[in-house]
Amino acid sequence: RESADRHSVATSGHAQTPQMQLNAAYEPWYVEYSKSFFPVLVIVLILRSFIAEPFRIPSGSMMPTLLVGDFILVNKFAYGVRLPVLHNEILKWGDPKRGDVAVFRYPRDPSLDYIKRVVGLPGDHIGYIDKTLYINGKPVDTSLEGPYTDGGAYSQPNEFLYDEDLEGVHHKTIINRSRPKFDAEYVVPEKHYFAMGDNRDNSNDSRYWGFVPQENLVGKALLIWMNWDFSKSSVDFGRIGTGIH
Repeated sequence: RESADRHSVATSGHAQTPQMQLNAAYEPWYVEYSKSFFPVLVIVLILRSFIAEPFRIPSGSMMPTLLVGDFILVNKFAYGVRLPVLHNEILKWGDPKRGDVAVFRYPRDPSLDYIKRVVGLPGDHIGYIDKTLYINGKPVDTSLEGPYTDGGAYSQPNEFLYDEDLEGVHHKTIINRSRPKFDAEYVVPEKHYFAMGDNRDNSNDSRYWGFVPQENLVGKALLIWMNWDFSKSSVDFGRIGTGIH
């Protein structure tokens, strides 16, 4: 037995005293906390970087689909997987479809994230004439539903709600009849997209700053997971869990 104990001490290089064994068993609280928190942090970073990320809607440009104060979840692998920070594409398996509500990095300032609806695909001829959207020479089907008053503090006079059909994607748009017309036509380049807000007369979109490059895409909006109505300082529970179409 004595020989075996000596061999153990020689192998380890030193013998552990009872106090050393006690210190090893009881680590400081912050060390234990760090060990427990680190895997959670890694999982959160992976989820936010490659799978899904939350965003907050700060403006009314996507009303009535999205309201100020909506917190949304965005599918970040809908159009492929990109490295965080560098934004290099490492996997690709899908392209935006007409009617998608997409998040992208603002072409004039990539540090800003914008959210709009994709209405023009590469090669499309897009026109916006007399407040009517044209795609490849054909007007998009729309139907008037009546005055829009559901925006609360963010509604404006002379706003009207329309149902728009983008090749089977039905969604609502708002037209303000008191705003001046903005007539223009565009041809979407390859690997670019034309994006517009659903609040057509209150949206800073491709009509003003151009096309969205494919490499600027962040993901596709999925659902509203929370809403905080800033004008009323309250939660709108009716919007929680609503899908984005």
